[in-house]
Amino acid sequence: MQKAIFLDRDGLINSDIGHYYIYRVKDFVINEGIISSLKKFSEAGYLLIIVTNQGGVAKGLYTEEDVNKVHNYMLSIFKKENIKIEKIYFCPHHDSIGPCECRKPSPYFFNKAIKEFNIDTKQSYMIGDSERDVQASQAAGIKGIKVNSNENISSCCEKILKGEI
Repeated sequence: MQKAIFLDRDGLINSDIGHYYIYRVKDFVINEGIISSLKKFSEAGYLLIIVTNQGGVAKGLYTEEDVNKVHNYMLSIFKKENIKIEKIYFCPHHDSIGPCECRKPSPYFFNKAIKEFNIDTKQSYMIGDSERDVQASQAAGIKGIKVNSNENISSCCEKILKGEI
C-alpha cells in the first residue's frame, strides 16, 4: 500500500490573496514553503495528490480549459523542481447551481484515489485551508490538517515527517 499527501490548491499550493478564483496563469503564484515541502514529502515516499473545488466553472466565470491551463502551468513548475503530482482531481460544480457527488466536503475524490493508487489511509494526510478539506478527508479515513490560507506549510511538513501529527 502507498502513503499519500492530499493537497488543496487555492490558498494552500498557490496564493489566493486578492483573487477568490484563480483561473489565469498570470494570477497563479506558488506559496512560500510549497516547493521544499513537496520535495520532502516525495523523498519520504509519499504520493502527492491534489483535490480542488473549482466552482467558478459551474458559475460560468471560467472554463475547464482555463483550469487545465493553470494545472499544466503548475505541473510545469513542479516538474522543473523534480516534483511529481500523481493526479489532480477537480470538481467543476457548485452547490448554488446544483448538487454533485464530487465537491468537497464529499469524500468522493479521496475514495477514488484510495482505490486508484492503493492508498493506506492510516499513513496518509490531507492538508487544506478550509473545514471542507478536513471533513472530506476524514470521511474517507484520512487525517485532515487545516492550516491558514497562504500559510507556509514547512512546519506542518516537518511535523508529519517526524510523526508528530
